[in-house]
Amino acid sequence: MKKDIEDYQNVHLIGIGGASMYSIAAMLKYDGKTVTGSDMQESENTEYLKSIGIPVVIGHDLDAVKKADLVIYTVAISKDDVELVCAEENNIECVERALFLGEYTKQYENLICISGTHGKSTTTSMVASVFLEANLNPTINIGASLKKIHGNYYIGGKKYFILEACEYVDSFLHFHPTSEIILNIDDDHLDYFKTVENTKKSFQKYIDLLPSNGYLVVNNDDENVRDLKFPRHTLTYGIKNPANLVAKNISYSDLGFPTFDAYLNDKYLDTFTLSVLGEHNVMNALATILMCMNYQIDVETIKKALKEFTGVGRRFEYLGKYHGSFIFDDFAHHPTEIMSTYHSSQSIKHHEVWAVFQSHTYSRTYEHLQEFANVFSKFDHVIICDIYPARETNIWNVKEDDLVSLIAKNNPNVVHIPTYPEIAGYLKEHVKKDDLILTIGAGPVNKVAKILLGEEK
Repeated sequence: MKKDIEDYQNVHLIGIGGASMYSIAAMLKYDGKTVTGSDMQESENTEYLKSIGIPVVIGHDLDAVKKADLVIYTVAISKDDVELVCAEENNIECVERALFLGEYTKQYENLICISGTHGKSTTTSMVASVFLEANLNPTINIGASLKKIHGNYYIGGKKYFILEACEYVDSFLHFHPTSEIILNIDDDHLDYFKTVENTKKSFQKYIDLLPSNGYLVVNNDDENVRDLKFPRHTLTYGIKNPANLVAKNISYSDLGFPTFDAYLNDKYLDTFTLSVLGEHNVMNALATILMCMNYQIDVETIKKALKEFTGVGRRFEYLGKYHGSFIFDDFAHHPTEIMSTYHSSQSIKHHEVWAVFQSHTYSRTYEHLQEFANVFSKFDHVIICDIYPARETNIWNVKEDDLVSLIAKNNPNVVHIPTYPEIAGYLKEHVKKDDLILTIGAGPVNKVAKILLGEEK
């Protein structure tokens, strides 16, 4: 960026309704900036921004662009977007979201970045919850909604910034972390990285951003993570492999919530109980414990915060009941994540599971077609919704029926139903008492649940 953050006064955000963008807008408003924005559709985020005095135009707002001295945009915005073109024609500085956030967070003494292919939002929220419980007044930016802060951001002091750091298009390489968590590395975002080896190279560059006294927490059960080179101040966690912090004696309540004994350097530390489902959340909790202990937070405070943490929005989130069936929503959009969702569903007492899946992007659908089929073959019933394109056009020529055909080889209870209202209607006819309905995907597939619960028509 050409100037220091404090030297910009009028800031315009293109795609202001995005999860990270709307929190940036709110932070800039809090800092006393004049903030405007545009988005292609209305949402809860755009309505919230309007409620705190940030004007948002649905469509394009060239007048606001011309008045700005800085324009922030996301990687989803095309280079020929009319607002970007207008800014460039008027010599207004434009900066991508991650680069801006990297500059913005330089104001903070400690930048704690949580990264990995899966589990970033949940683990960032766990760490944030502990810091809040410890009254450390962190500033927080998460890719999902955390009940404790009534949204995905919190404006605290200047000592700690807790940030969900996404690897897509190397976004996290714009940050300046003092501490990092790496949860896992998987074959996602192959439209950009092409291979897992390239993804690992990106994570190595991310590690290399740490200063000499930087602190790193890594998952020693993940083979791809183990391949990386770690700095001196690195601690490991795991369940299957030896590590600095290990979970043993894992058990589950009738609701599927785990309890485990934590051993630090082979010595019993304490027993922890979680209020979120699944072994993957035991792993997320181990990462959280190590990171928070590094900041001198006592074990009792960590235990209390983890016990009270009930998850974030759209991460196996319980939404309600429909005629005796239980409805959950999960943001899972990669086969590994969906397998975790499946295991979480099996820890709950139920009759049958109905998985409603909307694949996110054509590229991911194409790259993981067989893996999606393998995991969805495990569910009792599967409904495939139309693919959510996000930023893509279908150059892969992949179709929903391609996935249906592969699933049907091992599970005949699969059907493609294009729209949310049609899916809701089908479920109304077929679900029974004590069934679980899971809406799965990173797109707006949770609208099916909202229709069943009467929030939408």
